[in-house]
Amino acid sequence: MSCYYLHSDNAKQALDAIAKGLSTVRLSTDLHITEQDFAVNAEGLILDEDNQLTIAELKKIVKKTGRIYLCQDGDMDPLEDRSVGYYKLAPTNGAPLLEISGVKMHISKGTDPFTSASEMAQQAVTKGDRVLDCCSGLGYAAIAAHRLGASEVLTIELSPEVMGLRAQNPWSKDLGNEGIVQKQGSSYELIQTMSATSFDAVVHDPPRFSLAGELYSEEFYREIYRVLRHGGRLFHYTGNPHVIKTGSSFVDGVIRRLKAAGFKNVKKVEHLMGVSAQK
Repeated sequence: MSCYYLHSDNAKQALDAIAKGLSTVRLSTDLHITEQDFAVNAEGLILDEDNQLTIAELKKIVKKTGRIYLCQDGDMDPLEDRSVGYYKLAPTNGAPLLEISGVKMHISKGTDPFTSASEMAQQAVTKGDRVLDCCSGLGYAAIAAHRLGASEVLTIELSPEVMGLRAQNPWSKDLGNEGIVQKQGSSYELIQTMSATSFDAVVHDPPRFSLAGELYSEEFYREIYRVLRHGGRLFHYTGNPHVIKTGSSFVDGVIRRLKAAGFKNVKKVEHLMGVSAQK
């Protein structure tokens, strides 16, 4: 079954081609992974026999700049979940980003979410590592760790809504590759069931502190320390450092708790809005 992903930019490309009287337009309908030529005519865009978008439908997509529409079986639906809160995939110039209730869950300014997640993985992962990926979201860091040569990646995501969106995201499809194990559940709870010194690297990309403060606690950092082998590495995304009223920054508090948990070589990685550390 063919499916096509369209957003404001490529709908506009199609409308421009129609306005110029062209018979084809070159589009990426898998969110910048590949491109191919599609037929256009005075009525609209022809993706295939079952999926043809009228000019009115293309104009609707153009107006919704922060949305991605999935076109399949003749239907056109936004890639979103409103069952609990508002979860959606939003377009970028590369891989889509996850947005929850209006908050972007990735670094996307001046880069794209897959690239920044890959750089996070590179901070901790080397070839042959067994990797724990906490709070995996769309799974970009897990896929990057696997591509770096990790022998196994265990990736944990709490939200079934996020897992549902990533199952529809073409950039997340490599999560199905051999060597990546996906678990749905709480990183805070599941890490307590894991054996000591069972991982070479950990990538920890939690929601913001106000939503999941326990994932920034010394107690949780001690669990990460416990499951890492000696010399093992951690990259911890903290998000934009914001200054607390006392004058000490949020990230300084993270660093203090990581050191209290036993980590050494704890350093800010400013361009990735995070911290690296070693056991």
